Amino acid sequence: MASTNDLKNGLVLKLDGGQLWSVVEFQHVKPGKGPAFVRTKLKHVLSGKVVDKTFNAGVKVETANVDKRGMQFSYKDGNDFVFMDTETFDQINVTPETVGDAANYLLEGNEVVVAMYEGAVLYIELPASVELVIEYTEPGVQGDRSTGGSKPARLETGYEIQVPLFITTGEKIKVDTRSGEYLGRVNS
Repeated sequence: MASTNDLKNGLVLKLDGGQLWSVVEFQHVKPGKGPAFVRTKLKHVLSGKVVDKTFNAGVKVETANVDKRGMQFSYKDGNDFVFMDTETFDQINVTPETVGDAANYLLEGNEVVVAMYEGAVLYIELPASVELVIEYTEPGVQGDRSTGGSKPARLETGYEIQVPLFITTGEKIKVDTRSGEYLGRVNS
């Protein structure tokens, strides 16, 4: 249990009959008239739904002990993704539903954070950006400029993103894992 005064970003709360909600944003408000309260923005851990919720200041809320571990993506076993704990070397299988869009940026050997609660995997947290090689993209045409348009490119994971016209097949680029946007070339 924790008081609403102890809330911080990333804390996972158990609300509404055991559902897990992560604190995205919080703000202590002391109006000139009336009692103080805490305004929060909560994200459902499994569905990703974001809601605004207000608590009275000092109210006790139940916290969930979510275990976040650094793990390495080892390989794909059928449909499941196999991750290895970098400290204990234990391997766990994670379903494609749990991995979600993170699968678009996963390569063997990638380091990720796996969030677990009571032995069950909740979600996979990728770094903010990853470096991937372009497997295929149409060649640029003479006169293409960096300020011009964009074209589709298939990454080594099989995922397709939009890149500037001057990017060629075989180049290593940086990709934002939250939005899937091209961030720039990687100089090797």
